[in-house]
Amino acid sequence: MPHSEHLSKQYDSDLEDIRSRVLQMGGLVEAQILAAIECFGSGNYDLMAQVTDTDRRVNSYEIEIDDACAHVIAKRQPAAGDLRLIMAVSKIVTDLERTGDEAEKIARMARQIHDRGRLQTPRSADVSQAGLLAVALLRRVLDALARLDAAEAERIIAEDVTIDDAFRGIVRQLVTYMMEDPRTISTALDIIWIAKAIERIGDHTKNVAEQVIYIVRGTDVRHTVREGHAEPDGAE
Repeated sequence: MPHSEHLSKQYDSDLEDIRSRVLQMGGLVEAQILAAIECFGSGNYDLMAQVTDTDRRVNSYEIEIDDACAHVIAKRQPAAGDLRLIMAVSKIVTDLERTGDEAEKIARMARQIHDRGRLQTPRSADVSQAGLLAVALLRRVLDALARLDAAEAERIIAEDVTIDDAFRGIVRQLVTYMMEDPRTISTALDIIWIAKAIERIGDHTKNVAEQVIYIVRGTDVRHTVREGHAEPDGAE
């Protein structure tokens, strides 16, 4: 009996360690996005390099957590809620890693903009604001994961549309600006790519929220079309 109790406590500890590492990875990605947005606004080259370095650490987290999940499956053969947690974590870390890739892309586009000598373009403030909104949603979904709060995850999914709307508005304005002043085309296109990266960060955050709901309720809500909001083509 003591041996069985010891194994049970070790199993719980293994699962908690996995969840803790996912939250650490999420916090790292959150900091990476904030740094990338700062790069866009300030042109800080040291910070751009830091974003790239952080991306390598995020990638390492993904590998370590996947290995830990595989170890638990092989050794513990989890079932029911524990198996849902492991399956969801495997998907969550993929979305977090891809979010880090988008942050690295923002920093890379910011470098191109500042390398050519930044031109004054409209919507720059709006892009930064959309980025901060995406960060806020990511922070909330990580908190929802920590607390296993499915209701908050549902709210986050519904609010992703605000980032989609911001992206479409930025693109419309920048297209108009390029038509009026063709000299700004290269910079404006880079800014559109940054806005698209932010929109994708929102999509990945929504994916994480869906996995939180799956962990808590055992319900797969992916690809569900919510009232008044159709899924965009290519959304993951």
